[in-house]
Amino acid sequence: MDAPTEERHPGTTSIDTHTSLDILRALNAEDAKVAVAVSEVLPDLAHLVDRAVESLSAGGAVHYFGAGTSGRLAVLDAAELLPTFNAPEGLFVAHHAGGPQALVHAVENVEDDAELGRSEANALRAGDIAVGLTASGRTPFVAGALERARELGAVTALVTANPRAEAAVHADILLAVRTGPEALTGSTRLKAGTAQKLVLNSFSTAVMIRLGRTWSNLMVDVVATNAKLRGRVVRILQEATGADAVQARDALDAADGELKPALLSVLGGVDASTARAAIAANGGSVARALSAIGGPVTAATAPAPER
Repeated sequence: MDAPTEERHPGTTSIDTHTSLDILRALNAEDAKVAVAVSEVLPDLAHLVDRAVESLSAGGAVHYFGAGTSGRLAVLDAAELLPTFNAPEGLFVAHHAGGPQALVHAVENVEDDAELGRSEANALRAGDIAVGLTASGRTPFVAGALERARELGAVTALVTANPRAEAAVHADILLAVRTGPEALTGSTRLKAGTAQKLVLNSFSTAVMIRLGRTWSNLMVDVVATNAKLRGRVVRILQEATGADAVQARDALDAADGELKPALLSVLGGVDASTARAAIAANGGSVARALSAIGGPVTAATAPAPER
């Protein structure tokens, strides 16, 4: 296989004779290279973010396709968007070769099944975003999915650790993160997997920010499903508005526990129902809703200008 991740790393050939600390130092030294490698693809990743924002704003969806470690990371990223950003179900969808069973057990041959990838992509519509993840750049399941997605009119992207990725022929946007040989030859759960997680986390977070699901750098769409998060919601409201704890809880109670209308009602001096309507009319963005109702924006809470 012509992939950098399958090459033998010359600096770790004696790693099996090292002490535990030296093994960890060797792994850590390789990990330190990943963020730098990811930084090199940020312009292309920004292009993907822009296309995704356009798609989601028009009613589209983002679909991830991966197998093994890549598929598991895709499932994790998509799953975390609901509690973090209250993302609607179906906005980000992860397709893991082999389905739920393959999350914890290896399922034979599924990653080599291009037709299975094509079948998984049949749910896409024109204008959707299809993101394939394969460290080697050749996984047939991913290549088949991207090929079918493009036939259906979707925007396609490939996240890989191989700049010579075979599946790149099916991608409109190529994100080839040059992580090089792994400390353990072929173990792409190491640097290549870390790079994929950084790319996915950055991509989905940037998309959520661009869609107005934050206020400044605060997670104002977070779903408070436990005591820790309920406390965080109160703190976010206090930090964003300067309200004390009692005022914050009163505003949340008036907004039926929803942070965004509570935030806008305090910042804009309107009742919760007016705040909720303004947010809905402005695509879910607190910043745009506040501007629409003429509320004050202080330097402490104002988000950075859009670029």
